[in-house]
Amino acid sequence: MTPAAARARTLGHARSTHSTEDGVAVRMATISNRWTLDELHRLPDDGNKYEIVQGVLFVTPPPSVGHEEIAALLGRILDRYVETHRLGRVYRPRAVIQTRDSEVEPDLMVRRVSRSEVWSEAPLPILVVEIASPSTQRRDRGDKRGFYVDLGVPEYWIVDGEDLSVRAIRGNASDVVVRDALEWRPAGAAEPLVIRLPDFFDEARSPTV
Repeated sequence: MTPAAARARTLGHARSTHSTEDGVAVRMATISNRWTLDELHRLPDDGNKYEIVQGVLFVTPPPSVGHEEIAALLGRILDRYVETHRLGRVYRPRAVIQTRDSEVEPDLMVRRVSRSEVWSEAPLPILVVEIASPSTQRRDRGDKRGFYVDLGVPEYWIVDGEDLSVRAIRGNASDVVVRDALEWRPAGAAEPLVIRLPDFFDEARSPTV
């Protein structure tokens, strides 16, 4: 039994499903059939990432080296662009998007600087990035995609280091899978960000200082 499962079982409530990294449903205890923010925040800090999307719990083990190479490189590119065009800041995990029944930690997101101390009052991100693995693609393309679109996030990227592509979701438009030049044209920027994906993935796989 995982530490999270042991911890949740001590709550002594009704049983409900949550989704793991490999998409297999396992059983954990919750107050009802849907997870709440209070229950989420009582789970242990055991190295896994715990998120809920509309009451459904998702558990993600620590990321791979390849995942983090992509995150580090893309974060560096976004940092420069966001600072140059004064778009806000680039946030990493531990910064969250929170609503009444959801709390997620994107791999990267860009949002305006918030003066609020409450996550639920933070500005809507103008870009959200999830770095997919074969076992998280269903979640990224399903539950999280629906959540971000419903919130009104204008741009959502699913970065696939195996397929060497980025799936771009822009509002309610159809998904676009990009393998060459990825462009981001946020409101308020004088020029778009253009990322040559073949070069990007080459560097992510063979990082240079």
